[in-house]
Amino acid sequence: MNWDDVRIFLAVARAGQILGASRRLELNHATVSRRVAALEDSLKTKLFRRLTTGSELTPAGERFLEVAERMEADMITARAEISGEGEEVSGTVRIGAPDGIGVAFLAPRLGRLTALHRDLKIQLVPVPRSFSLSRREADIAITVERPTEGRLVAAKLVDYTLGLFAARAYVEEHGLPQTVADLSAHRLVGYVPDLVASPSLDYAAEFSPRWDARFSISSSLGQTEAVRCGAGIGMLHTFIARSIPELVPVPAAAPIRRAYWLVYHESMRPLRRIQTVAGYITKEVEQARALFI
Repeated sequence: MNWDDVRIFLAVARAGQILGASRRLELNHATVSRRVAALEDSLKTKLFRRLTTGSELTPAGERFLEVAERMEADMITARAEISGEGEEVSGTVRIGAPDGIGVAFLAPRLGRLTALHRDLKIQLVPVPRSFSLSRREADIAITVERPTEGRLVAAKLVDYTLGLFAARAYVEEHGLPQTVADLSAHRLVGYVPDLVASPSLDYAAEFSPRWDARFSISSSLGQTEAVRCGAGIGMLHTFIARSIPELVPVPAAAPIRRAYWLVYHESMRPLRRIQTVAGYITKEVEQARALFI
């Protein structure tokens, strides 16, 4: 069995289409299609169903995907050991993170890591609603729930809280609500419910059974900025809101608790660049633990 054919199979399985895989691999579309066909011939089975929307794994393809990922993990380990990757930290690591911790916490800190390792490149990207480490949409992900499926390595980073906040100018004009019932008399800022990345982030009812936002924003940083500018009372990340002098806590409801998890695919475990970045993020969060609670 040709490893290059297996590598191309993995790219098609992760992209869901031959065209997307060919772009990722920087190969001709026809070449990718031919190599997949050669692999299917060698295995004497169909691995994909060709659809108008792309390529879908057959049951045999699903079974072979597990084998191919184990082969990939072994190949990554072998290359790391033979090439002596442990001596230098180099290559690109893409980190997927929610904008709260990604932009407000990681972005100001990850530059120091690239300064320490001149051959290391970091890419910080937002986590969309549908996200897959198995498809290599990121090398490391920060999530708000521990994954329960897939060959993933997951470690809890830190608990964090969300609370109610308002701008000082808003409070001076409209007063400070003292109970949940008082919130109905105020302008509320919230998220767009059908765009939340995880069920655990649909938390409005934990603050008020009737949270009726007049202004909804799909970005947590956007919500923070709207509240800072006086749009109303919002449910904000405490570690972000505390750093903004214009914001004051609203005592009408107690803060709620959530957690961040650091996750990467098991096959990436041997790579020094993954361990270096994961370790750096963990250390930075640990040193700032008091900020999150």
